[in-house]
Amino acid sequence: MEPNWDFIFHRRHPHYFRNLECWQRSAAAYAGGEAYLRQALIRHVSEVELEFAERLRRAYYFNYPRKLARLITQFVLSVEPTREGADPALVEDFSRSGLRAGEVMRQFSTLLNVFGGAAVEIEMPFFEGEVDCERRNREKLRPAAKVHSPLEIPDWGFGADGELDWIIFEEHVRVAPGPWKPAVELLRRKLYTRNECFVLEREAGTGIVRQRLHAVHRLGAVPAFYLTEPDGYGLNSGHYFEDVVRISDAILNNESESQMNIVKQMFGLLVISEGFARGARASGGSRSGGATEKFSHVLARSAAIWESPEERGISRYISPSGADTSRIREENDALKRELFDTVGMALVTPCREAQTAESKAWDYHQVKQFLACRADMLEQAELRCWKLMAKFDPSIRVPSVLYNREFAVADLKSSIESLLELREFSGGTAYRREVEKSALFLLEKIRKIDPLRRRAILEEIEREEKEADHA
Repeated sequence: MEPNWDFIFHRRHPHYFRNLECWQRSAAAYAGGEAYLRQALIRHVSEVELEFAERLRRAYYFNYPRKLARLITQFVLSVEPTREGADPALVEDFSRSGLRAGEVMRQFSTLLNVFGGAAVEIEMPFFEGEVDCERRNREKLRPAAKVHSPLEIPDWGFGADGELDWIIFEEHVRVAPGPWKPAVELLRRKLYTRNECFVLEREAGTGIVRQRLHAVHRLGAVPAFYLTEPDGYGLNSGHYFEDVVRISDAILNNESESQMNIVKQMFGLLVISEGFARGARASGGSRSGGATEKFSHVLARSAAIWESPEERGISRYISPSGADTSRIREENDALKRELFDTVGMALVTPCREAQTAESKAWDYHQVKQFLACRADMLEQAELRCWKLMAKFDPSIRVPSVLYNREFAVADLKSSIESLLELREFSGGTAYRREVEKSALFLLEKIRKIDPLRRRAILEEIEREEKEADHA
């Protein structure tokens, strides 16, 4: 009996269903543009439709959510991770579409920042027949990593061992068979189990579901993993980026109101006499139904107005009073500081007094710990990618992956002087070895060292220690 493939397209994990709206809003905030302005701009209850339409056309968006998400990733990956023993071809093309390993992990990091979770799928192209080295390189018959946001992971399940038992990925694809045939829009879902893979497609217009592919991979494990932040969804809590988006929306609406506040004070209101209004109504006539049309007249600021001697001085422009724009700017500045503090990236205090050394050290320590935790997640994620690739192709060696965890701004001059003083102290072989390793670390701050050369230097330090012990 053939399985009910249509049921696969209706599966929704409770976590997915509960957070779908929040994820969609976070994705829209990250994307920005006019579509997000229409979604995030709030119409005031006393604002008429024409005023809101004008405010919408004038609005602009400072995309702080994208800035923060990318800023964290740029800090964490500011130093290229070391991948000792990695296949250079895989490092240069980790996705089989031209993305390097660092670029794939950059995508994964940004998705973690925006959604609080992300998944990596390890794909292997399907082929038949014998594979030699030439064919493997020509057809790129090797595993590849593909990053997915939680919006593309509708359902999944874990086994008794705590590992993924199955997972479903969803994507919208456009199939264009050729220039002479119309393209077809499809909703594709991939179902991975520990030993099989199913690719199902549903046509957008007809809703017909077809099984496009079924393959057996015999890995004994799902070729994918799904990670969430341990102190967010890992504690059955929400993700902090939802609060980031809300604060950003408050800044957007404050800026928009501030702009319109200035515009309204620049273009005053025209006050006209009753006689002029009566004359305009008379010249305008009435509607065919007999009802008098509501008076509405447009005058340029330089237009002439006829006044009778009795009404002289009545027609004039008045400038309506508005809120103090500087107060709105101050409120936005405070919101920006809170925005960065929400994600633990605030380094500038609002106080004008000089910070003490202890205060500065604590601020940098807070940011350093935040970034070090993210670096640890990325390191473990990349290592899992390499292990899954090795399951597909045993010839792929799992490298030693090490991400940078030193993010503090170091004073190299004082550090080197302190290190030279430490060399003067008498100590054992182990003590001298640690001093030499510290010197190597500082050398990398000045000049980037090739991973192979760095490995050779460390082996030389270890070899000298062993020779000293034997002597």
